[in-house]
Amino acid sequence: MFLKMRNLILIGLLLSAQFLSAQHDTSAVEVTRKPFVVQAVVPATLLISGIVLNNSFTEKSIQKNVREKLGNDYHNGMDDYIQYVPYVEVFAGDLVGIQAKNHWFDQTKNMAITGVMTTLVIHSLKRGVGKLRPDNSSHHSFPSGHTATAFAGATILYNEYKDTSPLLAYNGFVFSSATGSLRIMNNRHWLSDVMAGAGIGMLVAHAVYYWQPLKNWNPFKDTKNIGFMPVYNGDELTMVATFRF
Repeated sequence: MFLKMRNLILIGLLLSAQFLSAQHDTSAVEVTRKPFVVQAVVPATLLISGIVLNNSFTEKSIQKNVREKLGNDYHNGMDDYIQYVPYVEVFAGDLVGIQAKNHWFDQTKNMAITGVMTTLVIHSLKRGVGKLRPDNSSHHSFPSGHTATAFAGATILYNEYKDTSPLLAYNGFVFSSATGSLRIMNNRHWLSDVMAGAGIGMLVAHAVYYWQPLKNWNPFKDTKNIGFMPVYNGDELTMVATFRF
């Protein structure tokens, strides 16, 4: 069932991207960059709110109410997969010809840098805070890694397409929000874990796109018609080369 759902999601993304490419001008757009402090307002608010709610009576009450309504045996494994949908959408947009902010190699490079930085921050905090998960399975609850990964991807998607295809740009936040919600519903994380994870993922991705580390490193700069598309076959994630004529 999960495999069929994943295939439907990918097909839907490609169809929606094709529709969006017909609705928006794909020419380059000249934009004025916002100060980083402005970009950091939303993620910083989420992170601070998560810290404030951490181990509070409020989040424990919310978790209890959610599990009572869903049932103690409820589990939906889609959060393991939809956290990566925003990343797929970035390359899907390239594949159907929607004008992105960056070359496909720079997109991949920014994803890698964002992923490494996010992972370092998340796992350092998990081990440092040592918060017990709501299902009592480990002391690595705060913050949520799945949510951080999903919101980092959504922020990358937003930065790539906000000026040429707003609908596609904001679409990633639907999947990242669903990922965070499922982490709570599956009893793997508290509300504060999810809020902090979302804030960290967004903050790191915005920082990477603002300061653009390794900006001038792109050995494929003159090969815009070549790209790569992530493909998940049910067992492993691979990259497939694409060529646009």
